Amino acid sequence: MEHKYIAQLRTNEELVDFYMVKSIAVKVGSNRKQYLDVLLADKTGEISGKKWELVDEELEKLSTIEVGNIAKIAASVTEWNGMKQFRITKIRRGQKEDGTDLSNYIRTAPEPAEDMYEYLLQKAQEISDSDLRTLCVQRFEENREKLLYYPAASKNHGAEMAGLLWHEKRMAMLGERACEVYTMLDRDLLMAGVLLHDLEKIREIQSNEYGISDGYTFEGQMLGHITMGVRELAVEMTKLGFPEEKKVMVEHMVLSHHYEPDYGSPKRPLFPEAEMLHYLDIIDARLYDFEEALSKTEPGEFSDRVWTLENRRLYRRKDTDKQNG
Repeated sequence: MEHKYIAQLRTNEELVDFYMVKSIAVKVGSNRKQYLDVLLADKTGEISGKKWELVDEELEKLSTIEVGNIAKIAASVTEWNGMKQFRITKIRRGQKEDGTDLSNYIRTAPEPAEDMYEYLLQKAQEISDSDLRTLCVQRFEENREKLLYYPAASKNHGAEMAGLLWHEKRMAMLGERACEVYTMLDRDLLMAGVLLHDLEKIREIQSNEYGISDGYTFEGQMLGHITMGVRELAVEMTKLGFPEEKKVMVEHMVLSHHYEPDYGSPKRPLFPEAEMLHYLDIIDARLYDFEEALSKTEPGEFSDRVWTLENRRLYRRKDTDKQNG
């Protein structure tokens, strides 16, 4: 059976196919009846699914399906709040004899992880400030194994194998160009911020070796990567004998890069490099979401609603293919 990719799905079609499980839970609806809430994925995207009014006999079978498993479903494609979802009639855990090709289901960054890691390590080694260079090189070399597969998020922006490296590489590329335009910026300080700001996601997010996350660690839920990052960096910079001002500025960049208290930053940026770090971060996140949504949209059509972009339906211009070709 040829796999029907999520990006190819059309409303009202019926299908029997395999998808990877990103999250799965049995919940109770307003009618007090149990239902299955599942997030399914392949390499082209994610789609939520519901199986309504479960009977007791189904619960034991569902308990065998775990995050990271391939599941076989029978479903119809419906639409709710402007987004496609599955209305599932049957679901079971995939079996070896199904012969599914894992490469259909693992989302990966568009460049090899080793290449992205080496690119960022080189950027760390090029930092002229000896304190910042030592810190960045040390943090990257210590965390190499996880960086080669870790996602940048549990869901949405960067939720893919090596997504964290892809996020930081694009920020580094854009940051270097920003320094050419805004010559007041200290390249060393900005590059250090790019390399260090999200590193504690490897301890905030739970992920398997394929970059598939089923949520957050205990510490990640209690503290978040910003608090964890500031704490870790404070210890490392003290060991390395950082001057106090430089130490506090690095901590502030990590602390403020989400900009708003509602998003985890108790302080807004207070110097130019911290401000630019925030915008590099947000530009990459938002353009990733544009790219993701429009990749599933036909030229001349509007996308499904993208809740991370204020629930907008995005337009893909008709000459996209010609422009890209």
